[in-house]
Parts: sequence; structure tokens; C-alpha cells
Amino acid sequence: MLVSNPLREFYPDGVFPEACGSRVLLDHVMSKWGVLVLLALSEGEPLRWSELRRRAQGVSEKMLAQTLRTLAADGLVERHAHPVVPPHVEYSLTPAGEELAGHLVPLMKWVAIHSGDM
Repeated sequence: MLVSNPLREFYPDGVFPEACGSRVLLDHVMSKWGVLVLLALSEGEPLRWSELRRRAQGVSEKMLAQTLRTLAADGLVERHAHPVVPPHVEYSLTPAGEELAGHLVPLMKWVAIHSGDM
């Protein structure tokens, strides 16, 4: 698949290489649960596990934990554990995550508008 002109800076030969590291990040970011978690956190307030699970309806505990771990390892989500009993953990976007969410929100708006057309 050939790339579009604005991407030629990163892919000068016009090809998305199979072994490119960008594919791994793209897979994490564009996974069903990755997108929904990033969008849920895009409103700016830190969210607890239960609120993230409520907003991404249908996600299993295992998938939410895996998604949060992956997005945190990618530097897009921060995990804040407060030293209290019972444990109080909140998640928020990093500056890179906020930048990414700024691109995902218009995409999700487009999807919401056009999903009835399909």
C-alpha cells in the first residue's frame, strides 16, 4: 500500500514497511479498547478503573487491564496509585496521550455521525 503525500517525510519510498515500529503503536492505539479508553480519558479528568469500565461498555476486566498496561507502556496513559486503604488508582492521559486524543475525537465524531449510514 502506498502512503499519501504528507507521510512521505516518514516513509520516503511511499511504502508502509511490514517491520516498522509504527505498526505496533498503531495496533495499540487503534485497537477497539485502546480507542475507547483514550476517548474516555480525553475529557481531562482522571478516571478510576470502574468508571473506565463503565464508559467502555463490554470490556472485560482482563482486556481493560491489558489495554491500560499497554497504553501506559506506550507513554499514552499514566497510572496514579494513591497510598490509601482500600487502594485508589486513577488513570489519565500523558501529554502524548492528550495530543493523540485530539486527533481521535474528530475521528470518533465522524464515526458517530456516519455510523447510521452503514
